[in-house]
Amino acid sequence: MTILKDAATQAAPYVRRIDPNGMSAPIQRLITEVIATALSVDVLKRALGSGLTQVASILRAIPVAEGRLLERGIRLVAGSNPDLIVLTDNLRLPVTKAATEIVAMNEPTLVRSLSLDADQGGRKSYTPDLLILHRRTGIAHLVDVKRSLGSYEVSRIAELKQRMLAASLVVPDLLYKEHRRLHVAEVRVVILNAENQRSDIDNGVWPLTDLDHLVEIAGAGHVIEELRGLFRDQVEANWGQAIRAHCAKISSICPSVPTPSSVTSATTSLSNDRPADHDARATLTIGFARSPRLASG
Repeated sequence: MTILKDAATQAAPYVRRIDPNGMSAPIQRLITEVIATALSVDVLKRALGSGLTQVASILRAIPVAEGRLLERGIRLVAGSNPDLIVLTDNLRLPVTKAATEIVAMNEPTLVRSLSLDADQGGRKSYTPDLLILHRRTGIAHLVDVKRSLGSYEVSRIAELKQRMLAASLVVPDLLYKEHRRLHVAEVRVVILNAENQRSDIDNGVWPLTDLDHLVEIAGAGHVIEELRGLFRDQVEANWGQAIRAHCAKISSICPSVPTPSSVTSATTSLSNDRPADHDARATLTIGFARSPRLASG
C-alpha cells in the first residue's frame, strides 16, 4: 500500500491539507513503534512456540494495538493544525449524578454550553481517547475512537453517548483549572468509527472519513485509513515470517512424519503377516445390559 496516495488532492473546504511528503515518515515510525511492543516477529515466534494460550493472547493484542495506533495517528494528524490543542493523557472525567440527570432531561444542544465544577467528583468516570480544543472558536470535542461499532447494540451506543455528554459538563472547568487557563465556550462529543458503518452524524457518531471536519485538515481521514491498512499489512507480514520460522524450527528438531505412501506400505505389510484365519470371527451376542445379580442367576 502506498501511503497518502491522493490525500493532497482531495477536495475539502479547508485551507490546510495533509502534506504527503511530510507525513509519510512519521506515520511509518508510528506503525513501527506500536508493532514493536507486542506484534514483532520475535514476539510472534515466541507465542507460537509457547502454545495456544500465548497465540490467543496475541490475537487479543491486535485490536488493542490498532486502537492505540488510531489514537496516536489522529493526534499526529491533528498536530498539523496549529489552531488545535490535543490532549490525551490524564483525562479521567467525573460523571456526577447531577450531570447525568441534566443530560437525561435535556436535549444535547441545550447542555453543551453548560459547565459543572470538576472538583465535585463522583463514583463514575469517563476517560476520552482525545480532547481536541480549537483555540480561536473555543469549541472542544470529546472524542471516543472505536475500531468498529459492528458488535455494539444500539442501547450500548446510547449509554456511551450519555456518559460522554455527562462527562463533557466538567470539561470547561477542568481545562481552565488544570490546563493553563484554557477557555472553552462549547463542548461537543463525537464517536469516531473506523469501520465507517452505522454513522449518525447529527447524533455524534462519525465515520473516520469525516475526520477532516473534526481537525479542519483536508485529507486527514484518508491518512488514518491508510495508516490502518499499513498496520494490518505489517502485522500479516510479521505473522507469515513467524510461521515460516516456527515451521523450520519444528522440522529440524522433530522426527520426520511418515508420508502417506509409507503408511500404506506398512499397512499392507502388516496385512500380509496376519494368520490365514484372521477373518474367522467369534460368535457375537447382542442384547440389553444385565445387572450382576441377574447375570449370576
